[in-house]
Amino acid sequence: MARQTISVNEPNDRWMKQKIKENEFSSKSELINDLIRRQREHEEERLWLRNELIKGENSGISNKSMDEILAEAKQRVKIGQ
Repeated sequence: MARQTISVNEPNDRWMKQKIKENEFSSKSELINDLIRRQREHEEERLWLRNELIKGENSGISNKSMDEILAEAKQRVKIGQ
């Protein structure tokens, strides 16, 4: 595991200490790793959504009704697409 040294401002340090005191995390390292993991997941989700929006824009205008589109989306969810 890579070892890093970071500096945080006083409000952030108090917040981290409070989270550890509340037993949400066992250490500042665990808390920082969780924050980084969540940020990475957030970025991946944002990239996925951006790509889906681009695909939608590139697919053109649909002649289907909203009910048809919703039914197709529900079917895709059922089969795991």
